[in-house]
Amino acid sequence: MNWFEAIFTAFASPLFYKLTILSALPLIFAGIGGVYSEITGVTNIALEGIMKLGAFIGVAFTFITGNPWLGLLLGMLGGLILSFLHAYVSIEWSANQIVSATALILIAQGFTGFLMRPIFGQEGQTDFVSKIPTVKIEAVQNIPFIGEIFGEISSFFYIAIVVIIGSWFLLYKTPLGLRMRSVGENPRAADTLGVNVKAIRYFGVLMSGILAALGGMYLALGDIGQFQEQMPAGKGFIALAAMILGNWNPIGTMWAALLFGAAEAMNIQLQTLMVLPSEIKALLNLLPFVLTLIVVGGFVGRTRAPAADGVPYEKE
Repeated sequence: MNWFEAIFTAFASPLFYKLTILSALPLIFAGIGGVYSEITGVTNIALEGIMKLGAFIGVAFTFITGNPWLGLLLGMLGGLILSFLHAYVSIEWSANQIVSATALILIAQGFTGFLMRPIFGQEGQTDFVSKIPTVKIEAVQNIPFIGEIFGEISSFFYIAIVVIIGSWFLLYKTPLGLRMRSVGENPRAADTLGVNVKAIRYFGVLMSGILAALGGMYLALGDIGQFQEQMPAGKGFIALAAMILGNWNPIGTMWAALLFGAAEAMNIQLQTLMVLPSEIKALLNLLPFVLTLIVVGGFVGRTRAPAADGVPYEKE
């Protein structure tokens, strides 16, 4: 099978579209988490580290308790705590937000690496644990083509729908969302009107921690059922690209994540359909990252970040 036939076969297969959605899920969670933080004016490039810590804690407590739902909740709590550190130094100390977020990535890497052997008795990856169950809808399964995509799919898919719609509604249809956007654009003017800038920024950063951890736990508890030390393998940075391409909007971020998910799905399909040398497979594995560079490079200047994004605010 040549390249053209393989690409055509992939596009004609419902598996390609299912893989696109599933590959996009961690990017959707983390990317929308980034929206929450940056729309209030706090840059958060620590999504990669928060995803890693969330995945690790989720698997660790699933391993200990045997309950993946409890692992999910505690993983979200771990993301909340890690993001609080970023919020505190960024908001209270007016620290450089890039440096703070980079430190959190290193903390997450060190924390997970240090605890692998004490908890699991091995390094590199954990044993398999119970996964969050899939949702099966028999009525949908009987629909040609569509049923193969949505008939049985991860519970995280439905959580993502709630997150996307709920986030869009919160940010654009509620007074809280208006305050968040005003703080991200002009915190001094918002402060003058009585908006608690610190509280709003804390809320945004903490929400980014919860959602990024959720994205990491999809990889561990929704996809493969174990934690691997290389997780999330750059997906936190791709989620940032999805956020930028989506113009700091939950719906836009979703579409951008699906674009990157399609690149990952095509990579998987091509490697499945074709007999390829290892060198070509390695190049195909780079496809999502190359697309990230192309998209971000091409759209810088066509999207607009919140005016106060990354700018500390000190009340006079």
